[in-house]
Amino acid sequence: MPVPLTLAAAQPPCTPGDVEANVAAHTRTIRAARSRMVLFPELSLSGYELDAENLEPADPRLTPLVDACAETDAVALAGAPVDSHIAMLRIDSGGVTVAYRKINLGGAEPERFKPGKEPAVITVDGRRFGLAICKDTGVPQHLADTAALGIDAYLAGVCDDDPAVVEERAHRAATAHGVWVAFASFAGPAGGGYDPAAGHSSIRTPDGFVVAQAGPEPGALARATLL
Repeated sequence: MPVPLTLAAAQPPCTPGDVEANVAAHTRTIRAARSRMVLFPELSLSGYELDAENLEPADPRLTPLVDACAETDAVALAGAPVDSHIAMLRIDSGGVTVAYRKINLGGAEPERFKPGKEPAVITVDGRRFGLAICKDTGVPQHLADTAALGIDAYLAGVCDDDPAVVEERAHRAATAHGVWVAFASFAGPAGGGYDPAAGHSSIRTPDGFVVAQAGPEPGALARATLL
């Protein structure tokens, strides 16, 4: 049986377009979270700026994140534009890799980004985590296809300005397939006209019960232990 795992859904302050400032905010969050896994919002390292530069996993500006994960034995999932995709990066003591590319693009995103091709799962401490980014969470087929891979939890980085949308999608994701769900939702200025973004990051049990929830303010996080 997997051991208990502590998970944080974080909504760090964001400086749209400033990778170095956002890396610093993420690094502080990882160190303060006291969690095995730390989940961040969509495009959290760049802000929701559709013209943001692509980031490479080997970019030396990301090194402080690797160092923070090594110091705290954490796995972080952060958002960034990578190779013209809206991506989720996995960061741990071993470095930075692309864990998932957003499949369901919305709004003006298709003018700048390419859709990902398939759902993705990562394994941490024997648990399988399905990954999603924002609009993915509003597409039932995405959840179904991800759940079909065999998951213990569904983790999403999102950027929205309506807390009700974030709440409804998180609840539906948990109850539709009976899995833990964590949504990390941008708060405060997030770029792209999201000022403020919704915040209210949350972690839910497989029956949809909210065990941890942040408020609307930047810098807050939701933290819970998955048993």
